[in-house]
Amino acid sequence: MLLLWCTAAGRPPQREYYEIRIYHVKDAGQEGMVDRYLQQAFIPALHRSGITKVGVFKPVGNDTAADRRIYVLVPYSSIREFLRLPGQLEADRQHAQAGREYIDAPYNAPAYTRMETILLQAFTGQPQLQLPALKGPKSERIYELRSYEGPTEKLYRNKVQMFNQGDEVGIFKRLGFNAVFYAEVLSGSHMPNLMYMTTFENKASRDEHWKAFGADPDWKRLVALPEYQHNVSHSDILFLRPTAYSDI
Repeated sequence: MLLLWCTAAGRPPQREYYEIRIYHVKDAGQEGMVDRYLQQAFIPALHRSGITKVGVFKPVGNDTAADRRIYVLVPYSSIREFLRLPGQLEADRQHAQAGREYIDAPYNAPAYTRMETILLQAFTGQPQLQLPALKGPKSERIYELRSYEGPTEKLYRNKVQMFNQGDEVGIFKRLGFNAVFYAEVLSGSHMPNLMYMTTFENKASRDEHWKAFGADPDWKRLVALPEYQHNVSHSDILFLRPTAYSDI
């Protein structure tokens, strides 16, 4: 069954934009500096600006990785809000004071080795970010970030259509995948591309959900349709855990 999102006035809600900021850090020292900045300066500044749902995640096994990463998910109500944020942060005195260690880090002792930014727009099938309905401790939760690349722009759009008009989003919702977002990548290093994030109480729950998805009659019918063949050329799956200070 196709899900319909509507405002109180009966109009479809505006599709949000998302920024996924990826910090690459080399050691615990850099990781700690980024954590302190995000928790004490960046997220409070976003909250003051009206952005209340900011997610911060780290890959499972991050502590032993040569390239440690920190993923930050920021939702925006409009592209204008995204463009305004750098100026707002620069003018925010509380942000400057709380983030001094990170902001004023010297060239030979920076807080990270590299930072990436991915800009996305939400699917029509779920136009706004959803907080997961999870009850267990954050330390045990598994957040699964998936990236699907298309072999051509046309076939990529076909996969997006499969989620929206084909109602792949609805199957995930019915089976309780607790999706935070589904979105089209507007700008990033892997294109054409879509990304989505689902959430689970723990790894065992994640495996049970995907087993149920693979056996679901609606999914089997959808994936067998001739019009939805060969629309993914490469996929990446990343298992994440939320930080203790993450809003999501």
